[in-house]
Order: sequence, then C-alpha cells, then structure tokens
Amino acid sequence: MEYRKLGNSSLEVPVVIFGAWAIGGWAWGPTDDAAAEDAIRASLDAGVTCIDTAPIYGCGHSEEVVGKALKGRRESAIIATKCGLRWDSTEGEFHFRTTVQGVGDVDVYRNLRPDSIRLECERSLVRLQTDYIDLYQCHWPDPTTPLEDTMEALLDLRQQGKIREIGVSNFTPEMMRRCLAVGPIASDQPRYSLLDRSIEQDVLPFCRDNGIGVIVYSPIAQGLLTGRVTPDREFPPGDLRASHPWFTPENRRKVLEALERVRPIAESLGCTFGQLALAWVVHQPGVTSAIAGARTADQARENAAAANVRLSPDDLQRIRQVFEELELN
Repeated sequence: MEYRKLGNSSLEVPVVIFGAWAIGGWAWGPTDDAAAEDAIRASLDAGVTCIDTAPIYGCGHSEEVVGKALKGRRESAIIATKCGLRWDSTEGEFHFRTTVQGVGDVDVYRNLRPDSIRLECERSLVRLQTDYIDLYQCHWPDPTTPLEDTMEALLDLRQQGKIREIGVSNFTPEMMRRCLAVGPIASDQPRYSLLDRSIEQDVLPFCRDNGIGVIVYSPIAQGLLTGRVTPDREFPPGDLRASHPWFTPENRRKVLEALERVRPIAESLGCTFGQLALAWVVHQPGVTSAIAGARTADQARENAAAANVRLSPDDLQRIRQVFEELELN
C-alpha cells in the first residue's frame, strides 16, 4: 500500500480509503453488519488504514459498525468522519428527504452551527467507541452559518484533543479560502471520477496551491465504472442508483462501450475495470487518496489492490481521451 501525507497536516493516509457509506444501510439497499465488519478488517489487513464514515450514513449506523470493527485495532486506524448533516433537527437549511433502513423517512438539514458541531462530535465519539477523531470533516456547506463560526468550533474541538485535523467536503475554493483565514484545513473531499472531472477546473488547482489534501469520493461512479452494472440490472428498493441519471439503460450501455475501449490497458496490467478507474484517479496531480466503498471482504481486498496498479503517462492519457469522448444523456 502506498501512503501519502494529507496536505500540510500530521496525517499519512493510504491512497485507497475504505468508504463506509454503503454499510450504513442508507441509499444502497440492505446491508449485513457482520459482512461489513469483515470488510473493514480485511481492508486494515491490506493496508487500508483509513476509514471514512459519517453520522448521516444510516443515521449513526455506519459509525457504530466502524466502531465495532475497530475494537482492539483503533491505534492502527485513521478514522475520518463528518458533521453538518442532521436528521434529528430542523435548524439550518433543508437539504433532502430520504428513507433510511430501520429508521424510515427523514428530512436532512445542513447545520454547521457551533453547538450542533459540538453535539455531533460527542455522539460520533460514542458510536465510534473512541476518544478522538483523526479527521473531522464538514460534510456539506451550511449557508445559514458563517464559516468563521464553524471553523472556530472545530478549532476548539482540536484544542480539546477530540479531533486531530479539520477537513471539509463539497466546498468551493472561496469557501476554503474563508476557512484558511481562520485556521488550517487538512483536506477537501469532492466528487471525482472518469465520469465527473469538474474539480480539475478550480478545486484541484486551489488545493494544490494551498497545501490542502484531496480525498475524492465516488471514484468508480457508484459502481458504474466496474463494468458490472449491465443495462438490465435492477436495483433493490432504497438504492439511490435506481433514480440516478447516469444509470439509465442507455447510459449504462455507453459506459460499458467506453470500458471495452480501455480493456487492453486493464488486461495488460492484470487489473479489473474498477481498479483501473481507482488507479487513474489517484494518479492525477493533486489527488491524495480515493474513497472506495465495500460491503464484503472480497470487495475490500479488490479495492485495496488498486493501489498496486501503475499507469504510464500514455495509459493515463489514453484512458482520459476515451472518457472525454463519452457523452452521457
């Protein structure tokens, strides 16, 4: 496993990070907690020492599963969790309505008020069965709260030893600039994949110029870049992909055709399409790591092995060209 310094922070993270969204039982269909714990332990065994979770992933369930899986191995893991999306309060700005397994329908609000952050942190510490969080990230910006107030609250938590480093997610360069005026941020977590390269225009250059690490999410486009999502595949109730525009049968066919064009590269390197997509992302300038979700130990090991895929400059350009020519409806 390759490890990289996370921006100007004290953390060193693997290039592949375990994503704990799906194991929370929200937006990805039914989950199996025992299999999820096995997946986390398999990731640790493979050198994937960083686990990314959030309270909203299953209304606390993902964090609870992570906490159980890390029992006895806490010191060998980097826990990255988040704050700012509340389903149990109507303060802040309404974000979306969703259905959570075992909970039901919930309204989710963006809330980065200082008192909310402090409460969320305490609850996360309990669920994760730890007394500190390595990387504490603002999940989404909250337009109802000044960023300066949010940063002051996070700096207080760091001073108290409850968090080690501060991160953000889905923030614009201007938002990050305002944060930096108050205190350091270790990382940003934006969406990035071969199908969505928009951060190359502004976010990646800003982070490179300001010593901010970049941990990208959805690097395999919610599984679409694995080549296993056929046009006729049906998703279970509660799976967000059933209504995602990328996942129409026509778009799935187009993505599969694009993947066939890069098959010779994958075969020459002995890797799967998913590993190729992950490797392409972490080879991009300014990207520190990529988050890959897994619900089984086998999936976790496959994701971890993507760190061993070495792409040449020619490989990188050929892959980019194929997906630049791809137009999804």
